Amino acid sequence: MNETPRIQPSRNVELGASDEPFQNLHEFIRKARANLNQNAWDYIIGATETETTLRRNRMALDEIAFRPRVLRDVRHVDASVEKLGRKLRLPVVLAPVGALEIFDPAGAAAVARAAGRFGAAHMLSSVSEPGLEKVAQAAPDALRFYQLYVRGDDDFVEEVVSRAVANKYAGFCLTVDTAHYSRRERDIAKRYVRESRLRATGGDYQKGLNWRTVKLIKDRFNIPLIIKGIATAEDALLALDHGVDWIYVSNHGGRQLDHGRGAMHVLPEIVDAVKGRARIIVDGSFCRGTDVVKAIASGADLVGIGRLQCWALAAAGEAGVERMLELLEDEVIRCLGLLGATSFAEVDRTFLHPAAATNLPDVFSAFPLLDVEPYRY
Repeated sequence: MNETPRIQPSRNVELGASDEPFQNLHEFIRKARANLNQNAWDYIIGATETETTLRRNRMALDEIAFRPRVLRDVRHVDASVEKLGRKLRLPVVLAPVGALEIFDPAGAAAVARAAGRFGAAHMLSSVSEPGLEKVAQAAPDALRFYQLYVRGDDDFVEEVVSRAVANKYAGFCLTVDTAHYSRRERDIAKRYVRESRLRATGGDYQKGLNWRTVKLIKDRFNIPLIIKGIATAEDALLALDHGVDWIYVSNHGGRQLDHGRGAMHVLPEIVDAVKGRARIIVDGSFCRGTDVVKAIASGADLVGIGRLQCWALAAAGEAGVERMLELLEDEVIRCLGLLGATSFAEVDRTFLHPAAATNLPDVFSAFPLLDVEPYRY
């Protein structure tokens, strides 16, 4: 890896703060590319087969325009929200990403610490080091969720949920859109098999996962349950029938089913079906402040940040993640103010309007000033 830039966390994001190495979000991507080998780079930017779902995630966001209101006093804009009895500076959860340790040796512990110090939520992937207990120890005061890929029987699931409860995770998440591992053609074309895939066992348990396991968790544990990978109103309603507390709208960042719908095309359908009976998280190419505002205005409670989290971690470690959140907050506050709103409570779908996208969507299309080639290896 190249030398990591020195960052002073929690600094001013105003123009002219020239001592900060990162002034724009796209600068994390450029530095991450310089720091990472091709295999790690492809892991961040890649998706499945034709990568159509990934592009549709971005297109779905770009096909929403704003309807701003004017002549409102927006001298004081507050981007914070309250969730699960906690105040968050942004309605953001750093989404579960496997193998974060390939971007920084501290892995998920660094991300959880950054999230806790800034005031965002964190969701730990069960396939990211240093694991459930050590991440809890690293960030005891952060709002933490735990996400599980099922790799064993009922006893296995109960044991993991018990550990999450004992370590004070605020919610437990089952990922349900990975019944079969997809064809990641960037890796296949290089004949590259990730070490984590070589170590993986118990895949048939994930293939056999059904609503019975959801009922088991709800019946035996008093912890908010999140189902990640909901993509239709029909499954959202089934989740409600099973007492699910949080519905996580996601297509795995385009990394599982090819030719899926963009997450922001799915979100209104889920919101309308749920009607406030469960909280909603959404992820899928959210990487600008305007993206966060669009999701919350559409009815989401929290927005998952995945790839942007990885770029920031690879660029500058724990401090990079915190700085990324600062810049994202700055974008959100400016967006809310320019919409004529002083908080998220004041925005809803009346601030949104369908529009034609102006850029061809790809993994970097939210960053037009970026000069990194995504497809060369």
